[in-house]
Amino acid sequence: MPPKQSGDSAAYKQLKQDIAAGTIGRLYVFHGEEAYLRDYYLGQMKAKLVPAGLEEFNLHTVQGRDCDPKRLAQEIDALPMMSPRTMVLVYDYDLFKAPAGDKEALTALFADLPDYVCLVFIYDLIEYKPDARTKLAAALKQQGAAVKFTRQEQGDLVDWVRRRFRALDHDIDSELARYLIFLCGDLMNGLISEIGKIGSYASHRVVTRADIDAVATPQLDAVVFQMTDAIAAGNFDKAASVLGDLLHMGEPPIKLLSVLGRQLRQLYSARLALESRKGSGYVAQLWAMRSAYPAQKLTDAARRFDLNWCRMAVTEAAKADLTMKSVSGADGEELLIELLLKLADVDEETIINDYAASYQNLLPYIHRLQKSLEDIHMKLPLHVFESDPQNMRQTLAYFNQRYTIRGYLTSAGLSEEEIDELRSQLV
Repeated sequence: MPPKQSGDSAAYKQLKQDIAAGTIGRLYVFHGEEAYLRDYYLGQMKAKLVPAGLEEFNLHTVQGRDCDPKRLAQEIDALPMMSPRTMVLVYDYDLFKAPAGDKEALTALFADLPDYVCLVFIYDLIEYKPDARTKLAAALKQQGAAVKFTRQEQGDLVDWVRRRFRALDHDIDSELARYLIFLCGDLMNGLISEIGKIGSYASHRVVTRADIDAVATPQLDAVVFQMTDAIAAGNFDKAASVLGDLLHMGEPPIKLLSVLGRQLRQLYSARLALESRKGSGYVAQLWAMRSAYPAQKLTDAARRFDLNWCRMAVTEAAKADLTMKSVSGADGEELLIELLLKLADVDEETIINDYAASYQNLLPYIHRLQKSLEDIHMKLPLHVFESDPQNMRQTLAYFNQRYTIRGYLTSAGLSEEEIDELRSQLV
């Protein structure tokens, strides 16, 4: 049984009561992020309304692309067989984007639903955006209910994770359950899969962090946090390894930079909070975090950086972002690597020397390429491939001059006066 949901909407509470009492209504709209809960309660409704073995006659499914008022009326008119009721499930049909004539027909249809039918519109791949001004919305409100299945509160989710592990004859403590949620996300559908993998892998009754790290598939935010956490611990090799793995898996550099940039801004805000003697609760509120766990991890990481480093990190990430988006032919992977080197407090001369050394590592491949070109009567001189240190030195100087925070804000549309006002408020 899923955990209780705090702050239940009236519709959600009523749905649970109706299922328990066997008084399920005729019309519902199911939507929201938490597909696990949606499918759970949909299953409960099926069990109440459709006798086992008679699904072919009493359970009708319509995909949105095939749905219109005429088709829907046909499914509704199909009388139940050896059952008091039927269910009609409509997946991903956007009621409020239907043509005007269809909306009128649907409004009339909802007003005259027979008692034997339970009609459920399920928004899975599309977002539910009702238009309260329409007659259709009024008919939905009068004849049925829109039930939103939201992400669970952290405490309830931790309890649910622990219960799921107990069902697999394993125990997990609350702190480790919070780590699993941080690592894999707080949607129950994703967590149930990870719990199954970990339960199969764990050789002892009590699940350990090593068990989780061995088989769990972390979400991108958590992986990028591992990279910043490694930098905080002074473990640049691990940070570089994490970045290399992400690039090898084909994650787009622009996406990685977006996630990394957001985490660096969060880290900066956590450092500023510490400077003002504010704790993780302030950070969680500032970034609208659903639980205290990621805010506490950010705050712990921020303690290992000074304010100047955090300011530098945000600035360099902004430079890399602007360069990646505005410079034609910019190498996203190289920009990410350069950013990581700067975050690791590697000076520019080291970066330049590393760039120059890359030429020697590539020489075997360059020679093979030259040979292939010669076979088709083409020839490129060796200097075309050389990594001249002066080239990188000039490039870095150009970036440092052109892609400043002021330049970044200007490109975003702020005037000089607005930038000065912003600076006066922040500094």
